[in-house]
Amino acid sequence: MDLNIIFEDDSFLILNKPSSLATHPSILHFDNSLLNGIKYYYDSIGLQVKLRPINRLDRDTSGIIIIAKNQYVQECLIKQMKANIFKKEYLTLVEGHLKNSSGVINVPIARKENSIIERCVSNDGVQAITHYSVIKNFDNYSLLKINLETGRTHQIRVHMAYIGNPILGDTLYGTASSLISRQALHSWKISFIHPITNVPLSIEANLPNDMMSLVDNIF
Repeated sequence: MDLNIIFEDDSFLILNKPSSLATHPSILHFDNSLLNGIKYYYDSIGLQVKLRPINRLDRDTSGIIIIAKNQYVQECLIKQMKANIFKKEYLTLVEGHLKNSSGVINVPIARKENSIIERCVSNDGVQAITHYSVIKNFDNYSLLKINLETGRTHQIRVHMAYIGNPILGDTLYGTASSLISRQALHSWKISFIHPITNVPLSIEANLPNDMMSLVDNIF
């Protein structure tokens, strides 16, 4: 697998995952997930460690994935996530224009009844907080920067649909689009404190071509 490695040291591996690639092996992607490719890469360099993904992305969401190389680093990064020190930022294209140029969506998310995949806004769900800001409006869609305060399954997709601006191309929570063949969502940036060196790190992953072509090359 042609891995797009952004950063690597003795503590972790950070990659830019393309869309249409599952993060974890499953029945449908038993031998062609990102973790399969990382395992092959580790074997090729003689690195015998357990794969410890810190975050995950939906199959058709592109962007940053971080893999810890030992349990200590994994636990440190998870603690930073719980303390909101580990920051995750996304770029997304949504349908229409938002009422406000920035805001916070704070509504709980639960698993949708009779579905193993779909989530929904529900008073019976767990707290989910999404911060958004509009970068640019286009004729019938908008480019947003998203900061996650919590990390629920499908959080951005559910929250954007909830406020009436589903992600462009999201067929689960919105509609298909002639402009892009998947949900236009990209994990763009992570910021955290290196668990070993204690140095702040900020890592970015370039916007993929299918989204870049829709934003007039403003990046």
